[in-house]
Amino acid sequence: MSAAAVAASSGSPAAGQRAVRVRVPATSANLGPGFDTLGIALAYGDELVAVTRYEPGAFVHVTGVGEGEVPTDATNLVVRSAAHVYKRLGRDLPGLELDAHNRIPHGRGMGSSGSAIVAGVMIAAGLLESDPESPVTLTDAQLLAFATELEGHPDNVAPALFGGLTIAWTTPEGPKFKKLMVDRGVAPLVLVPSFTMSTELARSLQPQQVPHEDAVFNVSRSALLIAALTQSPDLLFEATEDRLHQNYRGAAMPGTRDLIAELRDAGHSAVVSGAGPSVLVLSNGPQERMAAADLVAEKHPDWRVLTLAVDTKGATVEPIPAVSSRVSQ
Repeated sequence: MSAAAVAASSGSPAAGQRAVRVRVPATSANLGPGFDTLGIALAYGDELVAVTRYEPGAFVHVTGVGEGEVPTDATNLVVRSAAHVYKRLGRDLPGLELDAHNRIPHGRGMGSSGSAIVAGVMIAAGLLESDPESPVTLTDAQLLAFATELEGHPDNVAPALFGGLTIAWTTPEGPKFKKLMVDRGVAPLVLVPSFTMSTELARSLQPQQVPHEDAVFNVSRSALLIAALTQSPDLLFEATEDRLHQNYRGAAMPGTRDLIAELRDAGHSAVVSGAGPSVLVLSNGPQERMAAADLVAEKHPDWRVLTLAVDTKGATVEPIPAVSSRVSQ
């Protein structure tokens, strides 16, 4: 059994090795009108254990989503993200064994790439903080900056890092965020199809310019959505209307487009989750969410229904204490 597997199974790394356990939530970005700005963390995520090796290189063991598909060496996105943090600090990433148990669907608009990047950043942060020779504690600003450098935009990595509802924006000094707590009445539902969608393709379908009235429409709905999510869930239906990106992307994922239309015709606050093709329903209470879930289960049994809570913590990292050399033999 690998060192990472031993640590993951509630054991400990051998003396001289360092290990951390990281948990990262799934996310949903845009939330309808908040294109490239708003994101929410969902209580459904990946768990990883990383253990330093005496030899250079990376060995990755994946269970769950992506098993047998994602790279299991240094080209793995989690490892590359950890290496990026070390490089930005002028250091070399130590050899790693990584045990990843993945739950977040890939290519479905639930922030899987952003979560993988955040996992790598948090692994690096945990290992750097426990470095016996020269410990480093990364700030929230650094965590967000490193993750955004890899992801390209902060709308998914911000909620994955910090949890809750996040407003993210970029400045000449780097990306910034504001975390808000979601009203207890908001009940998220994610509907996951069997097909995937490329984020790059989804983005390519959007025009470079939009009508002035559409821009004004989305500004008003984005402002309303903040109020709806934080204090007035009864406004969620109107607040989730969008004219900037969903209509343009609909032709590439007609199943998603049609399901959203069907749900909204029934009064549910349904939007594309991220770049799609999953659908996010932001319900006003568990009863309304149950009605949406029942509708989908009855008419679209091929869609997976995930009844989720909002994750308020974001990504976490904790050290795993090493055992003595005597115990580890």
